[in-house]
Amino acid sequence: MIKMTMFLKRLPSLTRSEFVEHHIHTHGPLFRSIPEAERHVLRYIQTHPISAPEGTVETADFDGTAEIWFDSPEGMQAVLGSDTYKSRVFPDETTFLDHANTLIQVGEQVEIIA
Repeated sequence: MIKMTMFLKRLPSLTRSEFVEHHIHTHGPLFRSIPEAERHVLRYIQTHPISAPEGTVETADFDGTAEIWFDSPEGMQAVLGSDTYKSRVFPDETTFLDHANTLIQVGEQVEIIA
């Protein structure tokens, strides 16, 4: 199993609430519509920032995260290389994500507390 974590930046033309609305209600369902995702995606979650309790942590300046667990590297390739991703999902990303300032990490997850 591999996990892709994306630290998301919105396009400067969008407010944070417009970004969150689009990410949850438009982009999430589009990603879910990828036929290959049903077979290869084990989990997909979105997180949008809130203010951390005072004195706890400093948070990075991102507009959200997306975390996707794939069954294998080949499964990740099948989803991200699919016709649906290329023709519908990726074009949607360009309407709300600042790709140049979005960070992506792919790795193997290690559980410390289950």
